Amino acid sequence: MHRLIIKPFAELDATEAAIWYNDKREGLGNEFLLALDAKINAIQRNPSHFQVVYKNIQRALIERFPFGIFFIVENGVIYVLAIQHTSRNPKIWKKRK
Repeated sequence: MHRLIIKPFAELDATEAAIWYNDKREGLGNEFLLALDAKINAIQRNPSHFQVVYKNIQRALIERFPFGIFFIVENGVIYVLAIQHTSRNPKIWKKRK
């Protein structure tokens, strides 16, 4: 399994999304975090499975939720740059490194 580092902005993205979902329905934020964790495990097992969306940035879509995990792989390490709603402007995460 590949080493994976979640950047601070991406952690903040996940926290904000979970809070938003919990505000909509109690427990839904936890369901979001479980789906996120499952997809992160899939990325760690096989990062090349996911499509490249911009230069060397790849995206993995989260089941049941309209969010993508944007990541790069450098020297065998996976860096999660953003966890963003699919309708958000991609310029937000493209600038993150």
